[in-house]
Amino acid sequence: MTSVEEERPRALLAGASRRWVRPLPWGVAFVLCVALLPTTIQVLSVDYGLHGGIASGLAIAQSAPLLLAVVRPLQAWYVIFVADVAGALALLTVDLGERQVWPFPPMEIVGYIGLCLALGLRERRRTLLLVWLATAAANVGLGFAAPDDTTAGSALLTILSGVTLVLAGALRERYEVQRRLAEQETISEAERGRRTLLEERARIARELHDVVAHHMSVITVQADTAAYRIDGLPPDVQEEFTSIAATARESLGEMRRLLGVLRNEEAHGELAPQPGLTRIGQMVEATVRAGVPVEFTPCDADVPEAVGLSAYRIVQEALANVVRHAPGAPTRVSVSVSGSQDGARLTVLVVNGPPPEPPAAPLEEGGTGHGLVGMRERVRIAGGTLDAGPLPDGGFRVAARLPLTEKDIT
Repeated sequence: MTSVEEERPRALLAGASRRWVRPLPWGVAFVLCVALLPTTIQVLSVDYGLHGGIASGLAIAQSAPLLLAVVRPLQAWYVIFVADVAGALALLTVDLGERQVWPFPPMEIVGYIGLCLALGLRERRRTLLLVWLATAAANVGLGFAAPDDTTAGSALLTILSGVTLVLAGALRERYEVQRRLAEQETISEAERGRRTLLEERARIARELHDVVAHHMSVITVQADTAAYRIDGLPPDVQEEFTSIAATARESLGEMRRLLGVLRNEEAHGELAPQPGLTRIGQMVEATVRAGVPVEFTPCDADVPEAVGLSAYRIVQEALANVVRHAPGAPTRVSVSVSGSQDGARLTVLVVNGPPPEPPAAPLEEGGTGHGLVGMRERVRIAGGTLDAGPLPDGGFRVAARLPLTEKDIT
């Protein structure tokens, strides 16, 4: 099925983005065919004195293939080129009057120029060059047989066809370049989004490793020191603690080996303890020093480290977007816990208004929204929800809800 569709020729400008452009070649070809067919018959039979049947056959062969040129311009050129040359030779059999154009009357030149336009919009440079050389060779060859007292039109057709082929070919190549650039930009944007998502997942994995590694290390230490901290432990209990410590160390080692795939040479600085809710206040103070008025409502609730880390990163990215895209905009940051004990959720809200005045030059050109990708990925992994979008007054709102219980996460 695919091969048949690929072999089926498409009409000229069929892939144009604007709908009114797509039927334009058909309309132009129809107008030329309808106008040139009776005109050619009239001129060849009346003005040049050619037999009516021959004139009609030449007119059909020179005009009707213009409709075919919309889909197959090269095949149409074969027919029209042969018909034009045959018409020039046929005119040698009649008595040409003074100042009559030969070998190609004006209506044949108009049709041939329209055909060259279709060729330039479809064929490659090499084909266009061969078409022009064939046209020039035919004109030169017919020039040697030119009757006396006629006006030669061979040079005019050679020049006009060459100019038309060059201009149409240039338009086609320009369109192809623009189309490929648009496709490449689309592919690049998709790749940037995918790379951002993968980088954010790797970063989350590293951060979660640091959080989980802390708890695993505590389990290992407690299990190893249980025999020294608790007097009178039975031997079987001591063996159980020893097994727990060994299992914890093995799990910690496996996790570190898996993390080695994600870590890179630039990740050494990430060995420091990961931030949580208590560090959000320091980040807000740094943002205020950067010139953004921020109103902060803290939360002192005891939340899991992974949830606190996700909340910190969401606020960090939201404030970074305010600094980049709305410098000086009043901003409100609040972190709160809502719900019952079984369904408790941590709500992170960052709302900024419009900037006091539009920035003279944005700090970053062409925002891609990839920061929101990281936010959504963190919230998705935590089992929460994220609502982010512009406000009617020109501001922006980021609201994340993260579950605090294992039941909600699973």
